[in-house]
Amino acid sequence: MKPEPFDRRYLSETEGMRPLLSGVILLLMILLAALTPTEAARIKDIAAVKGVRPNQLVGYGLVVGLNGTGDNNKTEFTIQSLVNMLERMNVHVDQNDVKVKNVAAVIVTANLPPFSRIGNKIDVLVSSIGDAKSLVGGTLLLTPLNGVDRQVYALAQGPVSVGGFGAEGTTGSAVTQNHLLAAKIPGGATVEKEIAFALDGRQELTLTLLQPDFTTAVRVSDAINQAMGGALASALDSGTLEVKVPGSFHGNIPGFLARIESLTVTPDSVARIVVNEKTGTVVMGENVRISTVAVAHGNLSISIQEAFDVSQPEPLARGETVVTPRTEIQIKEQNNELMVVPGGSTIGDLVRALNAIGVTPRDLISIFQSIKAAGALQAELEII
Repeated sequence: MKPEPFDRRYLSETEGMRPLLSGVILLLMILLAALTPTEAARIKDIAAVKGVRPNQLVGYGLVVGLNGTGDNNKTEFTIQSLVNMLERMNVHVDQNDVKVKNVAAVIVTANLPPFSRIGNKIDVLVSSIGDAKSLVGGTLLLTPLNGVDRQVYALAQGPVSVGGFGAEGTTGSAVTQNHLLAAKIPGGATVEKEIAFALDGRQELTLTLLQPDFTTAVRVSDAINQAMGGALASALDSGTLEVKVPGSFHGNIPGFLARIESLTVTPDSVARIVVNEKTGTVVMGENVRISTVAVAHGNLSISIQEAFDVSQPEPLARGETVVTPRTEIQIKEQNNELMVVPGGSTIGDLVRALNAIGVTPRDLISIFQSIKAAGALQAELEII
């Protein structure tokens, strides 16, 4: 059956209909993607070497040089931190005399990439933890960044970049652009300590899949064995593969990893439909299948209008003028034909059939739930 043409009246709906239109566009994009052949992915994009990962760093610091937009005087930890810093610089001050409107206490976070060496630069994120109004124009003072073992792995310092602005009038009115209490310092930290991880001398490597799946794990191992000409890789479970390093690569592990991570594999996935009821978004995977099912969907609308009529007696007649209520009830039901979707239909067939009976993304939610309850949906239905 040919789908009905798109009704342009939807474009004039209220702002509340935007999530529904976004859902329709998303479904069309998914449909177009489903009609194209599945693209293979590189092993480096779906798997990682066990142990080769970034490490999170965190530190506490002060941002100075603010134009009166720092923490309030009631933020005691900012005052204490400022006094302690001045004491270490042999500047003795009374804590009661310190004003911190130009200073803000912040938490500094960063990711230490694998194989980072001493002297490398990494980006840091600076976030206010007090009641500062803005970090625009501030400079982060020297801040040690610690790992989970409380060891210092990097030192951060430099001018912060907010990427926004704010202005406030004397009457309390204010205008802001973007978020002013979180900033970045590109290359703002210097690595001071390395995390030991050696590849040289290893005879075996472990690969972990980012999305565990038995079929994908077997395909990855088959691709490695075929490319290297031997039984080097084996799947231990749905997310782990053990790879033996050939003798010719014992002194060149990076070269071996570069060889296998460029291999392409078509990953597999579980058939799943993800529904977001808050936004009316429906996302369906290409492996979704349904059994033979008949679908009918119609909207029932009831309109009740109350009116009041004035009843007056005839001239010279004995009677009183009274007001009588009048109620009008109208019932409209959309007449949609029963749509039969044959068994084994793909996502494209399903979407075309549902579009033919004029359903919206929010209607799809209830329809999929009903098909799942009837046992005809061969996929997981996940509601977020």
